[in-house]
Amino acid sequence: MKTSIKIKFSMFLAVLLLLTVVIISVLVLEGIKKNQQAQYEALFAQQAQTANIYFMQTILSLDHKVPQTYLAAQGREFAEQLELISGQSVILYDSSGAALNRNNAYTVSEGISRTLSFALTNKTAFLVENDALYYMSPLKVGNEQVGVVQFHYSLAENTAFYNEIKQLFMYIGSGVFVLSFILAYFYFNSFANAIISLKRTVNKIREGSYSGEVLKRRDEIGELSQGIQAMSDTISDTLQAMEEERRKLTLAVEKLSLLDQRQKQFIGNVTHEFKTPLTSIKAYLDLLDMYPDDNRLLETAIGTIGSETGRLYEMVEKVLQLSALEKYAFEFSKEKVEVRGVILGVLEGLQGKISKFGLTLQSELNEAFAEADRDSFTIVLVNLLDNAVKYNKPGGVITVRNGVREGKVWIEIADTGIGIPGELADKVFQPFYTVDKNRARENGGAGLGLALARQHAEVQGGAVELVRTDSTGTLFRVTLPAYNAPSI
Repeated sequence: MKTSIKIKFSMFLAVLLLLTVVIISVLVLEGIKKNQQAQYEALFAQQAQTANIYFMQTILSLDHKVPQTYLAAQGREFAEQLELISGQSVILYDSSGAALNRNNAYTVSEGISRTLSFALTNKTAFLVENDALYYMSPLKVGNEQVGVVQFHYSLAENTAFYNEIKQLFMYIGSGVFVLSFILAYFYFNSFANAIISLKRTVNKIREGSYSGEVLKRRDEIGELSQGIQAMSDTISDTLQAMEEERRKLTLAVEKLSLLDQRQKQFIGNVTHEFKTPLTSIKAYLDLLDMYPDDNRLLETAIGTIGSETGRLYEMVEKVLQLSALEKYAFEFSKEKVEVRGVILGVLEGLQGKISKFGLTLQSELNEAFAEADRDSFTIVLVNLLDNAVKYNKPGGVITVRNGVREGKVWIEIADTGIGIPGELADKVFQPFYTVDKNRARENGGAGLGLALARQHAEVQGGAVELVRTDSTGTLFRVTLPAYNAPSI
């Protein structure tokens, strides 16, 4: 069962305020009680000291200085004098615990009896019973205890004061609790409403609506609202970009389909055209082998073979010219290309392969714009980065950097791979040439990657060059014209 955040806030606030009021009330009331106890303990400690001093003075003034005899004979009178001096009700006990200023009918409670027994051991004790305080202190002459003096003090006023303060705390605490709860409720309610508003915005985004209200708050919730709206705008832009990419992909598929048709047609035509002269040449060679002495056949064969060879040579020239064409005219279109975005797109596409080979990718990408065909530029990057992956060492590093210098955008791609022997460095851009044929077969390489990369770069006015290669790896640099670069 889901509980609203408003209810949670309210419950937490009520418990917190109630707990605060109760703790403060208990602490203050306990402080009052301890203060009252300290006051009357100090008062009766002084009264007990006064009683002992007065008793000593009385004994010293007698001719027969025997404390027990004095208490037995004049204990009642001494107790009455102490009541006059202290202003408190006093009961005097001898060393056996018998009351000297009360008649035989005087009875003590069990609590008083236990307290008296404790006081007869030369210790001070007190007892609170029925809103009354019984304070008992040893009566001594020197270090010898001769009895116990008991002071009786009514706690009715203290109790009444304590109860009055307690009731006052209940009233004031209740008022403070209600007022604080109301004020805090409205304060925290603004937070709850803001969070609920954010929840509605998130639900709209989930449903595909990317327009929402930005909360005008100068706190973290306001920043979160702005962040959610920014995220919503980013998602919207991304979806639009994806739709645009889908449109471009559809167009690319159509182009590829057309290219595939033309390729099949081209291969079919080449196969047919090549087969015809080769068949004729082979036929005449077979006849010459069968009839080597037939001069007429030899003359005819030489003419036919020469003609067909010329035709074959012409077709080869045409094929080479077709293969030298970088693109069909309808496919090539130079535009302003954001280099960093294209690099990141290619790296994202190769991330799975990079992870598969256990390689580490390091990049230092800066904003730069090139005047190039996006698709051809992508082909250049894909081929160079694919080689950096395939010919790297296990656990190696791929480093990609870019920048702008002297009207040219440059991209450097370095790996920590097997390197290229110095004597073979000039051959790596030749079609179908591979440095390590076994590894090329294992990784699916045909030796066309660098050739295609250079071809697609050069057709855009750029270049691909091998900057460094040794046992620590290889570094290639791609250069393309910068967008709106001044002409030299």
